[in-house]
Amino acid sequence: METLLMGGRVFDGVNTPSDGTGVLVDGGVITRIAPAAEFESFSGKRIDTEGGTVMPGLIDCHVHLCLGGEGDPRAMREAMNPGSLVLSGLKRAQQTLAGGITAVRDCGGKDYLEFAIRDACNSGAQLGPTIRAAGKMICMTGGHGNGIGRVADGVDDVVKAVREQIHAGSDFVKLMATGGVLTPGVNPEDAHFTYEEISSGIHEAHRFNKRTASHAQGTEGILNATRGGVDSIEHGMFRTDECVEEMVKRGTYLVPTLAAGYKIENDEELRASLPPFVLAKLGRVLGRSAVSLKLFYDAGGKVAMGTDAGVPFCMHGENALELEYMVEAGMSAIDALIAGTSNAADLVSLEHEGRLVEGNAADILVVDGDPTDDIRMAARSENHRLVLKRGVPVPEAL
Repeated sequence: METLLMGGRVFDGVNTPSDGTGVLVDGGVITRIAPAAEFESFSGKRIDTEGGTVMPGLIDCHVHLCLGGEGDPRAMREAMNPGSLVLSGLKRAQQTLAGGITAVRDCGGKDYLEFAIRDACNSGAQLGPTIRAAGKMICMTGGHGNGIGRVADGVDDVVKAVREQIHAGSDFVKLMATGGVLTPGVNPEDAHFTYEEISSGIHEAHRFNKRTASHAQGTEGILNATRGGVDSIEHGMFRTDECVEEMVKRGTYLVPTLAAGYKIENDEELRASLPPFVLAKLGRVLGRSAVSLKLFYDAGGKVAMGTDAGVPFCMHGENALELEYMVEAGMSAIDALIAGTSNAADLVSLEHEGRLVEGNAADILVVDGDPTDDIRMAARSENHRLVLKRGVPVPEAL
């Protein structure tokens, strides 16, 4: 059934919002975008968007559907059986969709269980966001994520690990360039894979037309992954001018994941509930992500929105708050929105999402006001009027 959204502003994911424009949806696809006068005789279903903005559904380029955002989500995950993990992950995906996020990139699950969630949502068997999934994170012996990742050492083993992920059905490949906060016994600043190892893995993924992402927090690891040709740097909090120069020169995306530390940084009680090995590292990383993002953004780098939803107190369904955090860090509101729509779609290779153009999927978010003037209109769910996934209204009760 044809549905016309008209009356408010339209932000297409790229350009300054326009007035007096209607968006016609039919069969899950945007079929026409035109001046309001063209739709004067339209007799089908209408959705009045007066006082609001029609925009693309948001895209979160970094989530973990097998993690639930508890103080120690790793322990919670390990206590659950596979069936419970899948059902919980599906619920998280649906909460994310209800929060205005119509597509996500899962950056590492457990034993490929997230593939079941992906396939159910992408096929339409279950209502959920479009999902792209990495499968097992590839890490070195003792490295970040070694408890659930594919451990690989040396060029040949890294290449084999990449091939295994592709064979298993991964949409992209994630390699761990540095240590991290949530793995005991590793330091976020330390490089893990050598340049030779990580560049070989990236090349192998690209050989099979798979994009790559790298968990990279420390400077040397960021440089190794960037010079190796990775498509996106995740986190990147210990970025230097040299890192920025290399990333901008190569067109490498930054997925800043500011939400991963936001609540912890601003709530002492939450910090106190974290595992001791996490607390021991926090002082070195808190606050650095925002500074790093500003450095990269001011240099003209490409930013795509990502939250790390699932890590401690970074909740599925609250993903859109990342927009507000990016603006607080120094991005303009429209650039933050671009990071969460068209830029994110380009990074995740979703050519029919992230932009309001004719022929694209009718994945749409309708918000109060104008989010290019006040980012909170898109960032806070209380300002969301409607979420459409393939043209179907998403129930708030998900």
